[in-house]
Amino acid sequence: MAARGRLRIYLGAAPGVGKTYAMLEEGQRLSAQGTDVVTGFVEPHGRRPTAAKAEGIETVPRRTVVHRGAEFTEMDLDAVLARRPQVALVDELAHTNVPGSRNAKRWQDVDELLDAGIDVVTTLNVQHLESLNDVVAQITGVRQRERLPDEVARRADQIELVDLPPEGVRRRMTHGDIYPPDRIEAALTHYFRVGNLTALRELALLWLADRVEEGLQRYRTEHGIAAPWETRERILVGLTGGREGETLVRRAARITARTPGSELLALHVTPGDALRDADPAVLAEQRALVESLGGSYHQTTADDVVQGLLDFARAENITQIVLGASRRSLLGSLLRGDVGRRTIRESGPIDVHVVTHEEAAGSAGLALPRPGRGTGRKRVRLALAGAAVLLPALTAVLTALRSRLDLSSDLALYLLAVVVVALVGGLGPALLAAIAAGLLANYYFTAPVHTFDVERGNDIIALAVFVAVAALVGTAAGAATRRTYLATRATAEARALGRLATAMMHGRDLPALVEQLREYFGLTAVSLLERAPGPAARPRWFVVASAGERPPERPYEADLESPIDEHLTLAARGRGLSAEDQDIFGACAAQLGIAHAHGRVALQAAESGTRKAAERSRETALALAVRDLRASLATTSAALDRLAERAGSRPPGERARLLTTAQDSTKRAERLAGDLDDLGRLHAGALELHLRPVDVGEVLTTVLDDLGPGGRTISVSLPEELPDVIADAAVLARVLTTVATEALSSSGPDRSPVLAAQVSGDRLIVRTECAGAESRAVTAGRTAGERAETLSLRLARDLVEAMGGTWEAGAAGHQGTGRVVTLALPVVARHSGRAGRSGTSGAEAPQAAPGDDVTG
Repeated sequence: MAARGRLRIYLGAAPGVGKTYAMLEEGQRLSAQGTDVVTGFVEPHGRRPTAAKAEGIETVPRRTVVHRGAEFTEMDLDAVLARRPQVALVDELAHTNVPGSRNAKRWQDVDELLDAGIDVVTTLNVQHLESLNDVVAQITGVRQRERLPDEVARRADQIELVDLPPEGVRRRMTHGDIYPPDRIEAALTHYFRVGNLTALRELALLWLADRVEEGLQRYRTEHGIAAPWETRERILVGLTGGREGETLVRRAARITARTPGSELLALHVTPGDALRDADPAVLAEQRALVESLGGSYHQTTADDVVQGLLDFARAENITQIVLGASRRSLLGSLLRGDVGRRTIRESGPIDVHVVTHEEAAGSAGLALPRPGRGTGRKRVRLALAGAAVLLPALTAVLTALRSRLDLSSDLALYLLAVVVVALVGGLGPALLAAIAAGLLANYYFTAPVHTFDVERGNDIIALAVFVAVAALVGTAAGAATRRTYLATRATAEARALGRLATAMMHGRDLPALVEQLREYFGLTAVSLLERAPGPAARPRWFVVASAGERPPERPYEADLESPIDEHLTLAARGRGLSAEDQDIFGACAAQLGIAHAHGRVALQAAESGTRKAAERSRETALALAVRDLRASLATTSAALDRLAERAGSRPPGERARLLTTAQDSTKRAERLAGDLDDLGRLHAGALELHLRPVDVGEVLTTVLDDLGPGGRTISVSLPEELPDVIADAAVLARVLTTVATEALSSSGPDRSPVLAAQVSGDRLIVRTECAGAESRAVTAGRTAGERAETLSLRLARDLVEAMGGTWEAGAAGHQGTGRVVTLALPVVARHSGRAGRSGTSGAEAPQAAPGDDVTG
């Protein structure tokens, strides 16, 4: 089996920074060194330098895909696999393939090339990353439809940033190196503003910096480097779930703010044998505070809280830890240890800040330790060691006080020591301590002393009762700790499943659920893997969701695997889990399987609904196209027949009129065919829309001017303050042109169409109304209902809905021969200084959206 190929990504902040050129330049360099390089798919976008750079590299011919009557070209994956080059150049990693292709996304094609042992060099814009989609939409006003899962990019062997300052990008735009001249002005004033480019550049740099940090962590893990490298300050605040947590978080945030580029993290360690966890409401408040301050909240489970804290700190390359002063009493600190002091002692090069708080102020003083929460091996050893120290020390004290105390007092104090040992270690250590205490009492305090003989019968009874009481106390403590242990495991499982179920109810996606599971069990990495359909001898696995450093991509790469069903498994890397923890891990894996199944069902339902709607729309569009084409062709045929009948006997004016009618009908049929093609491309997702703030007034001016003399007959009424709308400028112009053209063709000779706009809430309402009779050529053969919509209007309606707007159309007039079309688009912001207009409009240059290929 061939080794998996290597993936190299050229990352850019915006179109036109030179990603494709850099990819081709790398291809030329490798080819000059004797490497077998082919071009699988390159899109030069009409840029001559890019096309020239591709010369000399073998190009695998593209595959033609027919979808809904339209032809599209895609990379021929089978041809590239059959060619088996050493390196394949594949442009636009986030591209969505035309329906009917083997894979839905181009990155899946690339994955097959990598599995075949072919190295791939590709390109990617930062705005296509799934995790940044909302941020990019907020910055630019454009929500990207083509998105790439971050995990795909993170698996790349090498990511190189193709960086160009915003001024350089705009300079290239001005020189015509990115878009054609007719789209430059609109691009510079919308998507390619300096602020947009600067923000996108920062996003690209920060995202790549995180990948560099991941690579550093991977290097440290592979080479067994546990000591933190202070490449940048990472401050960790430890939260116990107490009320002092808010004080600690704010203190850590102040430390973070004083160091530019530092990072704030918060961690709550749940004791592995804890019967009661911290108050979830308090932790939820503290988590919200951490995230509001720009930090991240984490939670893990460990038998030893200090060890769990330090393991997390070393794994995350923490440089400073912030802890609260201990709330334990003096005796409790002596018996159970002080978390702060122990953390300082074992932290090594990590700085530890211990912050005082009000909760610690009243903690001073002596108090008995609380009963133990479990009796694991560590607590048994601690109880035995305590008995070995406590009983001899107590014997020495009682020997010194022999003249003041009698045997009953000695036995009572020995019994207290046995009870303490029982509370710490349970039945076994308690019984051993009771026997040892009885022997010590007999040897040192029962006459004759320094022998195991007993002279008086009362002393024999006292010693026997002491040993029996001590044994009973130990038995009771052992049973209680056993019940505590069983309840602890049940509580831990319920807590893990409950948190997972709560996260699922709140709509968290699978990667977030996997990350929560990884943190809870303290694992290095976790992956939810799905096996692709195929032969069982050579199974292919896909990562559905993952979290952590170097997540396993196949089951055999994991340290722990929990199969969910025959196609789904949960794989993990990290520390070994106990049998009980593995049971909980398996239960959580089953929950993740349910979440994955629910998500798939929801996705299939959404896709099914989309397909049904597309099919209904296609059927309607085809019916409209057939009807309109028949009408146009009937008009053309009739005109040509009349022209052919005794052509010589007809006056020249009538022949010219018939020829004009035939030509107009032919052009109308051509427009109908174009509209049908565009409608198919829109439903196929191949018609890309660039949504951004658009000046409706300028678009209307352009539309009315393009209509020629007919545009001057339309009565226009606009408000004094006309806000911008979120739309594609070129598409909006096409929609308004279609509506205005239909209104002119439907209006009577003495009636002028009316176009009015008004603001309603967060929407701009544009209403077009015409009254009168349609021409005979258009209305022939139509019913009253059919006159409500043509193919052009259907395309306009679908374009409006694709831009997030709404569309309503209906009949108007006394006899229902007119038409009313109302469309609503979302408003961006209002700005003053625009006078209201009524009547005709002057000429202004049209404004097209960058990257759009829709023409009116």
